[in-house]
Amino acid sequence: MEMENKKQTYCTAIVLAAGQGKRMGGNVLKQFLELKGRPVICHCLQAFEDSDKIDEVILVAGEGKNEYCKKEIVEKYGFRKVMAIVEGGKERYHSVWNALQKAGESDHGADEEYIFIHDGARPFLDAEMIDRGYECVRKDKACVFAMPVKDTIKVADGNDYVCDTPNRAYLWQIQTPQIFEKTLIMQAYKSIMEYEDETITDDAMVVEKTTGRKVRLIKGSYENIKITTPEDLPIAEIFAEKRK
Repeated sequence: MEMENKKQTYCTAIVLAAGQGKRMGGNVLKQFLELKGRPVICHCLQAFEDSDKIDEVILVAGEGKNEYCKKEIVEKYGFRKVMAIVEGGKERYHSVWNALQKAGESDHGADEEYIFIHDGARPFLDAEMIDRGYECVRKDKACVFAMPVKDTIKVADGNDYVCDTPNRAYLWQIQTPQIFEKTLIMQAYKSIMEYEDETITDDAMVVEKTTGRKVRLIKGSYENIKITTPEDLPIAEIFAEKRK
């Protein structure tokens, strides 16, 4: 009976809600702003809650926000898959590491375990993206959602003069979720945490720098925006109304 009940895969979603939102301004953090009657972060949490691929969620809250997230987000909106709330760190990668350590405390007995890492300020995650990410990570072990850039990109020198114009055919704008085989991302983060690296801006960089494994790009959606500045909110409202 024990063998029959053994789960082949186990997927944990880490949702980051520890950002300070300095570019947004105001007194309410961007992930807690209202979007179509619910806090921004609730939209991606709902996608993970409804997905049959996701088994549990670890929510990363800002300093002193654990109790708020528990009462005003998890309990108020009934997110049963949120198994833990951990406090974030100084930088994004510190926050991810805190959540990974929590994820590493449990052995779920599955043949394969995967970690989905997602920005709580990206509300337009959906079931189709989660499913495609799940299939990709089982094959490639490391993959991130992204979209080809639409605009020409310039590289600047230290004095704000153009020093290069890369071929945009090879440029992608990185999104989340970023998805990894659990052992791979745990080892990569353990290595990177041995020293401070302020150049780290996403999880794929951690894997690239410490393991040498190639990271697969998966086409996401131009609607999968991160709400960062006040200008993003009315755009998000349009996308939310369209999806409704």
